[in-house]
Amino acid sequence: MEQERRKDGKAPVRSHHGCTNCRRSKVKCDEQKPSCTRCWQKDLQCSSNYQLKWESDYRYRGVAFGRSGRWGKNSSENRQTPSPTGSSPAFPEEAIWLVTPRVDTWAFLNNDMSLIQRLCDEEENHTEPYLLPAFNAKMVIGEQGPRGPRPLSASSPLPYIQQSLEMDETLTQHLPSSLSLFPSLDSLGNRVLFDYYINQVCPRTVHSPNSKSPFASVILPYCVSASPTVLRAIQALAACHWSQYDPQYSNISLQLKSRVLNDFRKRINLNPTSIFAEDPEILVIVLFLCLFDIVDDCDKQWIVHLQGAKDIIRLRRRQQRLLTEKNETESQCIPQDPVSSFTELFFAFQDVMGRTACAKADLFGPSYWHEDDTTINPWMGCSPALVSIIFAVMDLSRSRRLMVSDEDQMSFSTQAAALSNKLDTLRQESHTGEEEDLTIHKIAELKRLTGIVYLKCALYGAHPAEDTIKTYIRMILKDVIELLALESACHVIWPLFVAAVELDPLDFELWIDPETGSVTDGRRLVLGLLARMAKNSVSSVSRTRAVIEQVWKSRDFDLLKSFKQKKASIAALNDWERYVVPLSDALSLV
Repeated sequence: MEQERRKDGKAPVRSHHGCTNCRRSKVKCDEQKPSCTRCWQKDLQCSSNYQLKWESDYRYRGVAFGRSGRWGKNSSENRQTPSPTGSSPAFPEEAIWLVTPRVDTWAFLNNDMSLIQRLCDEEENHTEPYLLPAFNAKMVIGEQGPRGPRPLSASSPLPYIQQSLEMDETLTQHLPSSLSLFPSLDSLGNRVLFDYYINQVCPRTVHSPNSKSPFASVILPYCVSASPTVLRAIQALAACHWSQYDPQYSNISLQLKSRVLNDFRKRINLNPTSIFAEDPEILVIVLFLCLFDIVDDCDKQWIVHLQGAKDIIRLRRRQQRLLTEKNETESQCIPQDPVSSFTELFFAFQDVMGRTACAKADLFGPSYWHEDDTTINPWMGCSPALVSIIFAVMDLSRSRRLMVSDEDQMSFSTQAAALSNKLDTLRQESHTGEEEDLTIHKIAELKRLTGIVYLKCALYGAHPAEDTIKTYIRMILKDVIELLALESACHVIWPLFVAAVELDPLDFELWIDPETGSVTDGRRLVLGLLARMAKNSVSSVSRTRAVIEQVWKSRDFDLLKSFKQKKASIAALNDWERYVVPLSDALSLV
């Protein structure tokens, strides 16, 4: 490959610290970390191999060490000629020799002063070496680095083991090579994206950094035996989320997504029966593609993946039913594996929460939600019983305008009253640790209050000027502020959306800071909360903010009309259908 030349015609200055790939190709390396630009573009493993050179060895062989003794203002006077006998030159008598410390093949860095002092005392007293205790790593979420959020971080005093640049072959020849937990990553490259997924994406999907995310506890064990396409889909999602902080990862995420789609298409064309196979790999790939589009722009593309997932699940269940009938088993059903259960729960929950805003027909139906199950799911932040009530409210609101006769209106009023009573009396339970009970209970109660507001607006036609709605909105915003202070941003996007679109445009004194006593306008408060959520969430915060702002503009435009408007009939458009539904198509609220 011909080297690029500078404008002055001279050869470019080659870097002395470039990576192995650039040095092998004889091109200049920009030395970006953790991977240079050329390796990123070609999807290569970027690494640098250094060779230590000692001046005494060169002098012993009679060879000049680098440029020493060869360059200077007066080269004829400063040039040194190596001794023909190979002996090293004499050193000045006033030279002071320092004791060379022992250099092992490994070293510990980032230790505290007490440990260093202990090591020094042991060296002086010739005592037994001090063994480092085992520290537990604790992740730091959202820490910013020079190129975006750091994918790997740990709290002090966890020792970071630094591998030596060059190890003695006699020490390593008896050491067995360690097996990689994800062998496919060795050929895929981009390991930093996989680390980013584990340390940055997964913790943002649960209410607490100490909680177990199903994206880690369920998906990662499955990835050990999964195909490289699944790992590449994980890397695409990580790059897409990282591009929100560092735009240079945007092209990488699109390239990885394109390769995932190509592999996915080839697999279906070569083996169509893999769609309804027992292995849930197809569903896992669709899950990450759906989440990719939600994080990216949250356009209608993620709905296409949602519809595809519905068809795949329907085919897989039909195949399982045929196998059950063939084996003539009278049992209820074969229990699903954890990966299939979580992926189906993910799609069904996305379907319910997203359609509360756009009021379209459901895709997955009510079979996933049992009204008697009041146990809080940590990933959903509520119980299946609450989701069942929200689903029933959404379904009843869609059929409300078709109920014209008196008998239909009576039936509608009875069903709406029953759902309202269920929300008022619902008590959700959790089986997590004692410390997490308070947080998860607060999240579940927040979503129950939000469900009450949604019911009153979608079924009874409530509007922001009503005193009852104002009271609930203040309670919801208060809980959202407290949860964001606890870094629980993954479960508050739906409550914050409902509270924002039902804000009274004339209520300027919505929030009073209990510490300073300053009064904050409701809209300004919502925008500040959305900005805080964008840093610690995997949801579509930018799209949610755009919809909220459009709702505010529509309300301001029709502000005078709303005062003159009388109470609408049961068959007419209510406040939710007039301002929220037309603007919320394909909006994800999970």
